[in-house]
Amino acid sequence: MKTTAAGAFPVLQPGEGLPTGVDYLPADPDRVLWGRLPRAGDKPVATLRSGGSIVVDTVSHEGILEDQGSDPVAFFGRHGVEPDQVLADAVEITATGRRNAGSDGPHVVTGPIAVEGARPGDLLAVRTEQLTMRAPYGVISTRHGRGVLADDPRLGGDYHAFCGVLAGPGGRWLGTLPTGRDDEAMATFPLEPFLGLVGVATDTAERANSVPPGPHGGNVDIRLLTPGATLFLPVQVPEALLYVGDPHYAQGNGEVALTAFEAPLRARISVELLPADEVQEELGGVRGPFAAGHGLLIPTGLDADLNEALRRCVRNAVALLGAVFGMERRQAYLYLSAAADFQVSQAVDLVAGVHGELRVADFVAEAGGTGRLARRILEHAR
Repeated sequence: MKTTAAGAFPVLQPGEGLPTGVDYLPADPDRVLWGRLPRAGDKPVATLRSGGSIVVDTVSHEGILEDQGSDPVAFFGRHGVEPDQVLADAVEITATGRRNAGSDGPHVVTGPIAVEGARPGDLLAVRTEQLTMRAPYGVISTRHGRGVLADDPRLGGDYHAFCGVLAGPGGRWLGTLPTGRDDEAMATFPLEPFLGLVGVATDTAERANSVPPGPHGGNVDIRLLTPGATLFLPVQVPEALLYVGDPHYAQGNGEVALTAFEAPLRARISVELLPADEVQEELGGVRGPFAAGHGLLIPTGLDADLNEALRRCVRNAVALLGAVFGMERRQAYLYLSAAADFQVSQAVDLVAGVHGELRVADFVAEAGGTGRLARRILEHAR
C-alpha cells in the first residue's frame, strides 16, 4: 500500500499486521456501538479470562460525523488522503448510520468483552500493553458550544484542524498542526497515544451516553493511560462487559477546545480480576476508577462541577495512600498538599474529570498496607 502525502506510514486496515497467538476484536459494525455504552444483559462480542489479553481495533469519530458530511472518504479526501488510505471499518460504520445525532455521543465504542467470572463489586484491572497508530493523520475540533471558551465570539463555533504525523528525532512521532499564519507554517508536538474511553457496562435499563464518564469509567480522558498503565474499574454487572474507544494520538490536560488529536488506534490490552471481598476490605474508601503506572498512583474525581471533582479526587487520593501505604489520613492530606499534583483531565465532557499524580518513589519500597491488593496495585504502578 502506498503512503499518503498526509503522513509517514500507510494505514493499518482491519485484519492487517496481526500478532500471532492473541485474540483479535475488529471494529466492524456488528462489534461496535456508536454514541452509547454497553449495559447489563448485552451479548458480548468476545470473551477473556483473568490474566488474558486481546488485540482490539478502535475507530475515531472524527471524519465520520454528520456535521463532517458522513462520508470519511470525501472528508479526508479534501485534505489530500487517497481513498485506499481511509480505514475500511470507518467507512462501514458510517454507512450503517446507527446513531441518533440529537441524543447520542460521538464515540465509536468497540465491545463489549466479557470477563469470565466477573461479578459486581469486583475490581477489573485493564492494562494497556501496546498501542499502534492506524493512520498517519487525524483531527482536532471544537463544536456544539462545548469548549471551555465556547462563549468567546473569537473562538466559539464549529471548526476543526486536519493534523498529520511525522517522524521526529530519536524515533519519536510528532503531530503537525497548521498555525494559520500561512500555507506552510506548522506547529509540531510529541505524540503520546492513549485510549480516552475505557469502561465497563452500566447496570441501567437505558444505554448511557458515551460522553460523560462515571463510576463505570468510560470517557475518562486521562492522558497518562499510555502503554504500561493500568485502569482499575469497579465492576457493575456480571462479566463486566469491557469496552474501549475514543482513541487519541495526543491530548493536553483539560482537553479545552473539546477534542484531542483524534485518530484511530489498535490496542493490545490485558485484564486481571480482583475479588470483591479484598476490594471492600482494602479499598472501601476509594470511590470510582483509579489508575496506576509510570511510577504513579492516579486517583480520579468526577462531577459536573469542577471544584467538586477536585474535592472527590483529593478524598480518593487520601484513601488510596492509606490503602496502599498504610498512611494516616491527616498525614496523607498534608503530603498531597506538598508533593502531589492534581490535573484537570478534561473539562468538556458534561462531567468534569480531575486526576492526581502520586509518586510511588516517595514511599518505602514495601507497601504499608497489609493485603494482596495493595501489592498488586504497586506492581502495576512501577
